[in-house]
Amino acid sequence: MSYLEAARRHAILNAKRYGRANWKAVLGKLMGEHPELRGRGREVVEEVRRVVEEVNALTREEIEREAERLGAPERRRKREAGLPELPGDTSRVVMRFAPNPSGPLHLGHARAAVLNHEYVRRYSGRLILRIEDTDPARVYPPAYEMIPQDLSWLGVEVHQVVVQSSRLDVYREHAEQLIRMGRAYVCFCDTEHFRRLRGRGEPCEHREQSVEENLREFGRMFSELKEGEAVLRLKTGMELRDPAMRDFPIMRISEVPHPRVDARVYPLMNFSVAVDDHLLGVTHVLRGKDHIVNTRKQEFIYRFFGWEMPEFIHYGRMKIEGVRLSTSEIRRGIEAGEYSGWDDVRLGTLRALARRGFMPEAVRRAVLEAGVKQSDISFSWKVLYAHNRQLVEPVADRYFFVASPARLVVEGIESFRARVRLHPDHPERGYRELVLSGRGGRAEVFIDRRDLERLEEGQVVRLMEGFNVLLRRAGGGEGVAEFHSRELEEAKRHGARLIHWVPAGEHVEVEVLRPEGRDTGVGEAALRSVEPGRVVQFERYGFVRIDSKDEAIVACYAHP
Repeated sequence: MSYLEAARRHAILNAKRYGRANWKAVLGKLMGEHPELRGRGREVVEEVRRVVEEVNALTREEIEREAERLGAPERRRKREAGLPELPGDTSRVVMRFAPNPSGPLHLGHARAAVLNHEYVRRYSGRLILRIEDTDPARVYPPAYEMIPQDLSWLGVEVHQVVVQSSRLDVYREHAEQLIRMGRAYVCFCDTEHFRRLRGRGEPCEHREQSVEENLREFGRMFSELKEGEAVLRLKTGMELRDPAMRDFPIMRISEVPHPRVDARVYPLMNFSVAVDDHLLGVTHVLRGKDHIVNTRKQEFIYRFFGWEMPEFIHYGRMKIEGVRLSTSEIRRGIEAGEYSGWDDVRLGTLRALARRGFMPEAVRRAVLEAGVKQSDISFSWKVLYAHNRQLVEPVADRYFFVASPARLVVEGIESFRARVRLHPDHPERGYRELVLSGRGGRAEVFIDRRDLERLEEGQVVRLMEGFNVLLRRAGGGEGVAEFHSRELEEAKRHGARLIHWVPAGEHVEVEVLRPEGRDTGVGEAALRSVEPGRVVQFERYGFVRIDSKDEAIVACYAHP
């Protein structure tokens, strides 16, 4: 096998796996197999880039067929053999997904939601959705409805919904119990003063107040004390080795209005979570390892009340690059007009993924493949793309879209009509028509400007699903070619480059929204019949979801 044949084989395999071949990856494979080529670097690079361009001009079906003909083995991705078993007693499993209502759900939330749901399904257990809204400053009122909607889209079934702001009496009751047990006290120290005392392991002057004094001052927190004047602290011990464990606060005053309740004293997270997990019968808690310190804090509360702790499973952080996830930053961006909404394609919200054309099952598969490893991981967009491609490729109809269009004048032809399957594997779905009309023996088509820049005068080019042309002139963003022949075999004999095209005059304006920007161009007229919400494949470009149809067609890019 010549090195060019080997390069094409690697390019086909690379394109089959990732949607488009990467010339650097192909070059690396080739140089590993043929070390004798290393002295011909520039020449080999140019040849490899040319081969990769040719492969990337093929349709997905042509790549699949050629891969099968070459006998290219499909590379199998190493996977964990499913999720590990839950520890402890699994005869009655109750788990919870507990987001803060600061906005809708994003990819980070999806990991926790899907993993909890998968375990509950495995053990025929129950999943609780607990809205943790005891910090009024972080509450975004529409999120109370958006979160269940996002879970429904994700396919996560919830058996019970609990909103913490409706349980403030429960937290107050348990706080008073801790005071009566001598396990909590009202502290009036300012934050900085207490931090210095804590660092030295010294108790503050309020630590030895009587139960009666603490109950009285705790009552004043609900009536006359101001925000920042007092907190209720858990009496854990100022001698503990870790300063973070020393007498941490469990109740505080907030004068920020809450959208659902008229209140001014709220539990802090570690207190409300421990109380709720116990009272709701949670048996297993799945959380990131950044919560290990919180788990240790909650252990004090369980021990003081004499409760049995759930089983805690901590997994590593998942780094997600390329999208904005912080709901507070997104809210500010929406209010400032930087983002169009929670489904802006630049965001990592589930609504943005749905708008781009990702299937919920693809998100589930990608999350489950990441698993519950204790080591930190980076979220793989390639894995998500691969799972989504498996789901949408069989159902997505094909169309031509030309980004950065350049005009190509074709001489020697006036009209042409091509009847093309909407999906090459499903003739029963019907056909679309590409209609080329001209006059005086000339017609015009749009081709991608990058294709035009790569073509050379005298080169035979195949317009996909159409005919062959011989390029006569290219320059200034425009080209002139003459009709050569119709037969595909003729194009193969000439080694013709395969490019997509759109008939000029029989086209629609198209804008594609991408996370990194937008592409504007033209699409074939048949796109007018595609209803918004449908996922289609733009040949040689990628999968998109049709977003709207007004004067122009707006589509959202998913992946190659």
